[in-house]
Amino acid sequence: MIIAIDGPAASGKGTLGKRLADHFGLEHLDTGLLYRAVARVLLDQGTPLTDRDAATVAAENLDVSHLDDPRLRGAEMGEAASVVSAYQPVRDALLAFQRQFGVQEPGAVLDGRDIGTVVCPQADVKLFITASAEERARRRHRELLNRGEETDYETILRDIRRRDERDINRSTAPLKAAEDALTLDTTHLDADETFQAALVLVEGRIPRNQDLASR
Repeated sequence: MIIAIDGPAASGKGTLGKRLADHFGLEHLDTGLLYRAVARVLLDQGTPLTDRDAATVAAENLDVSHLDDPRLRGAEMGEAASVVSAYQPVRDALLAFQRQFGVQEPGAVLDGRDIGTVVCPQADVKLFITASAEERARRRHRELLNRGEETDYETILRDIRRRDERDINRSTAPLKAAEDALTLDTTHLDADETFQAALVLVEGRIPRNQDLASR
């Protein structure tokens, strides 16, 4: 069983993915962390993010055992990841790992920008999670403040809009909903309400005579 969750930055897809995975007894992968980890390698090396070849080498040799590094959740790494994720060779290097993760038993939940369209187009359930740029900026602002990072709302809003523009218009795996995806706007929903709404959508796609966790 594969649940694919796509959507723009700070739409709540990561939190939702983790909760759905826990609920159904599946593994969860925030694929955005892979690109953040690639960006971290370049930044640690002092290599420009515009160095496509260096980014590709970093992706090909990525150590996925450190995706829990708190640095990957910061605003700087999010912006940097948006740059390196536009490189086709980087995406190619990470694609096999993501697909292998998706087909493990009993199943998996993957969230990102192109899960339902590129990584797992055969996913049993595809969700596209969105929210207004202003609400997403408020969420990210609150998250960073709670983490003790110095930031301001207007800067984050500009960053959100810039990343949306880059992700939607890139030639490589642009951010978009799969044709058979179910769209959920979380602008006016909190985390619990989002989970409950998504649960209804997911269960609506599961055959009545089958138990999700056994698929």
